[in-house]
Amino acid sequence: MILDKNLYNTRPEECSYKENACYDALDKLGISFERAQHEHIGTIEGLLEVCETLGASIHKNLFLCNAQKTDFYLVIMPGEKPFKTKLLSPQLGCSRLSFATPDFMEEYLNCTPGSASVLGLLFDKGLKVRLVIDKDILSYEYFGCHPCDNSASLKIKTTDIIEKLIPYTDHTPSYVEL
Repeated sequence: MILDKNLYNTRPEECSYKENACYDALDKLGISFERAQHEHIGTIEGLLEVCETLGASIHKNLFLCNAQKTDFYLVIMPGEKPFKTKLLSPQLGCSRLSFATPDFMEEYLNCTPGSASVLGLLFDKGLKVRLVIDKDILSYEYFGCHPCDNSASLKIKTTDIIEKLIPYTDHTPSYVEL
């Protein structure tokens, strides 16, 4: 993986419309960020290298659904924590959850596998996705995520995500313990 070790606080000169929409929202909300530019991250080693460059952890973003594929969830949790659906389902009052298909992720979050992000909620205008955040995320000073594309990673203050970005998307997070 090729990683630019420089950090930037502006959008790249060339980026996709969905990345531009993410940067537009951050600008509009007065949310500052640091950006690491890289090739698609395909390995844990690559992810760790990006996290080291950013000085922040990139959290797990899991896109899940119920068996009927009628209820969708974006679960955000610390990257080092193992995910156990049996711990999550009872807290949400739903049956066992599984990973949603890439088609649903693209439809609701405008993301593809490997690039799911809280910023994808900007595209969920119909509020089809329920946001679920592990309470441990609140203890992190910074929030690492992709701008809906796995060729860049952003470092944003967690308080800006919780207090500015999420309310702007009209989503109300459910906080859980995983």
